[in-house]
Amino acid sequence: MSIRTPQQSAHLSTDALVAASAALLDRLRERTPLVQSITNAVVTNFTANVLLAAGAAPAMTDIPSEAGPFARIASGLLVNLGTPQAEQRVAMIEAATAANDAGTPWVLDPVAVGFLPVRTALAAELLALRPTIVRGNASEIIALAGLGAGGRGVDSTDSVDSAIEAATSIARASGAVVAVSGPTDVITDGDRVVRCSNGHAWLTLVTGGGCALGAVFAAYASLDDDRLLTTVAATTAYTIAAQQAAATVQGPGSFAPAFLDRLHLLDASAVRELAVIA
Repeated sequence: MSIRTPQQSAHLSTDALVAASAALLDRLRERTPLVQSITNAVVTNFTANVLLAAGAAPAMTDIPSEAGPFARIASGLLVNLGTPQAEQRVAMIEAATAANDAGTPWVLDPVAVGFLPVRTALAAELLALRPTIVRGNASEIIALAGLGAGGRGVDSTDSVDSAIEAATSIARASGAVVAVSGPTDVITDGDRVVRCSNGHAWLTLVTGGGCALGAVFAAYASLDDDRLLTTVAATTAYTIAAQQAAATVQGPGSFAPAFLDRLHLLDASAVRELAVIA
């Protein structure tokens, strides 16, 4: 059941977005959605721990003949192209196809697309399968839209604002909600545009800080039919936890465990008090 119908949410005020984000955090904890993560080898453990701390259940089911059946029973699916080995590439297509058949929301994270040929072709194939949500940094989103050559590996060389045209184009062509990460995250469904400005730079100094957010998007996407709203809520919870964690530690080494603690301890009242959404 939706918190609001698409018509009602078309012109949500900032206060309404904040209230909905708080309500969705409570709903996440009540439902403990099962999230299948087909993700890269560098971030598997951190992604699973982030999901657990946030209130979801992780499943790292990423081999052919298992990925598809699991996607049919999962609450949400993440497909992350960080280290796309041959077997995993087959599993990604299998899982995305099965997710579509079963109505399971799924997230595409086109890591480092643009100048790397294998993942760039795979990202295009997956985008044609119409993901529920696409997330990436500005350079990845621009490259996925065919408007640029990508960034410096996994690092963006473009600003978030410069990627809004590409994000809007992808959203309108695919039907996905597109989230562009940066100091201020921009989220669009091709019509509405929302900016989320919580967070801390140390998230970029923890391996998996961005990749794990895609899994949280998948968890929240299972909670409501308005996926722009769920993506805003997931971003807000995640970045508030980062902001809170950074206030208690001295650097990225101690930030990572503190971030997991703050995700676990985050409550709706903190979301209502600290969210910066426009």
